[in-house]
Amino acid sequence: MATTTTAAVTKFFSNSKNTVKTCQCSLQNLCVSLSSSKPTFTSITYFSISIPSFKSWKMSPSSKRFRRLSCRAISTATTTNYEFSDGSSEVELRIPLGSQVFKSSKDIFVDADGTSLIVRVRSSGFQTTLIETNHLFHKIKPSETIWYIDDDQLVVNLKKQDPDLKWPDIVESWESLTAGAMQLLKGTSIYIVGDSTEINQKVARELAVGLGYTPLDTQELLETFAKQTIDSWVLAEGSDDVADAESAILEGLSSHVRAVVSTLGGKLGAAGRADIWQHLYAGFTVWLSQTEAMGEDLAKAEVRKHIQDGSLAYTNADVVVKVQGWDADHAKSVAQASLSALKQLILSDKELPGKKSLYIRLGCRGDWPNIKPPGWDPSAEMDTSS
Repeated sequence: MATTTTAAVTKFFSNSKNTVKTCQCSLQNLCVSLSSSKPTFTSITYFSISIPSFKSWKMSPSSKRFRRLSCRAISTATTTNYEFSDGSSEVELRIPLGSQVFKSSKDIFVDADGTSLIVRVRSSGFQTTLIETNHLFHKIKPSETIWYIDDDQLVVNLKKQDPDLKWPDIVESWESLTAGAMQLLKGTSIYIVGDSTEINQKVARELAVGLGYTPLDTQELLETFAKQTIDSWVLAEGSDDVADAESAILEGLSSHVRAVVSTLGGKLGAAGRADIWQHLYAGFTVWLSQTEAMGEDLAKAEVRKHIQDGSLAYTNADVVVKVQGWDADHAKSVAQASLSALKQLILSDKELPGKKSLYIRLGCRGDWPNIKPPGWDPSAEMDTSS
């Protein structure tokens, strides 16, 4: 039986006048809703993806914190050979036509809409799909799409909605995401958290290799330092001692850049405890959340309950990937879903990497996302509250 992986991403934004917009993007099949405001914990963006199949569902808010999002099933991408170039404000796609003969322009069908593109041609009574994808690398302006024939090539020009974003390729894929992420992450590290140490490690490794980042594993670092396994450490000293030790390691890693850090799973780790998250805020955090929920409605309700309840420290994460079942062979797929979600998060607020850098320079004092001025003393504020 094929393993099905369901993913979800949660992002937080400030500003009481949030505007919500919906776009299509990729990892086989995907829908995402974005808010254009700055980060804090007042509104939520939710992303759903299923591997290998996608089912539509709707998030019905039970409070004003939630935004409505409807997703429709979309087809997988088919492509042919093509040449691609990014010309700043627009991207150009050149598709070879070979020896095909066309009677009129009606024999060529080009349809671009948001983040989708379909190109079909009809020759000698037969219709051929040259490219069909719902997963353009980012959003375009459909009304400004033009096409023409240049010798034996069909040339399609697509106007980018974000001219500052460099497209590595026409479609969003693992290769284009890893290439394009460098301009967005700007060296910011990524922390993988969740209940399973093994899943954290596998997905972190895939991300590190794809991005060219340094892979760091807190379990390996702790066991090297203590000269014993985590299990024996817990038996000897207790889980609190292990979590405190991991927190000290995360403090040391918080000043590192271009690293993907896999953390201990569950209550053993620092990430499972809200009071020692301050150093995790130094990078983008991805929560790999396992679920036994059968069907999208139950999985959706589970995520919403976690966020409303707030009892899980993992809800502090920037990105939540919900995993139903696990197979190490799907690690890259989960990594791709995580990277796609991070891309959407950063494009919704391009100042985020800079804010992470500022947070580090000011000492990772735990004031994320509302960074306080230099000289702010968190302990003094706690005394005042008391």
